[in-house]
Amino acid sequence: MEAVSLRVLEYLTEVEEAAEDVLTTKQQIVDLDSKRNRNREALNALKNEMSETEKVKVCFGNIFIKFPNLKTREMIQRDQEQLDKEINDLRKGLKAKVNHLNEIQGKPELRGYNLSPLSADELKAVNSLIKR
Repeated sequence: MEAVSLRVLEYLTEVEEAAEDVLTTKQQIVDLDSKRNRNREALNALKNEMSETEKVKVCFGNIFIKFPNLKTREMIQRDQEQLDKEINDLRKGLKAKVNHLNEIQGKPELRGYNLSPLSADELKAVNSLIKR
C-alpha cells in the first residue's frame, strides 16, 4: 500500500510541476505583451505628439535621461523586436509544455495545435490559385 501511495504522490507532483511550468510561461507571455503594448503607445506618442528635433525624457530604472526623439524611437523599436522574438519563442515552447502535460495526464495530443500561419509567399500563391 505504501508503494502505491508513493507512486500516486510522485505522479501528482509531476503533473503539478508541469502545470506550474505552463502557467508560468503563460504569465511571462502576458507580461511581455503588456510591455510591448506600452512600447507601442510610446512609439505612437513620439511619432504624433513630438517633433523630430525635440529631446524626450526616458526612464532608465530610477533616473530620467534626455535623449533625442529619433534615438529614443530607435531604442524602443529594437526593444519591440526583442520582445516579439521572446514572445514567439515562449509561445513555441508553450506548445511543447502543454503537450508534455497532456502526455503525463494521459490525455490525447491537441489536434491542430501545431499549425502555423501561411507565409507571405504561400498566401500569394493561394490567392493566385483562387483567382484562376
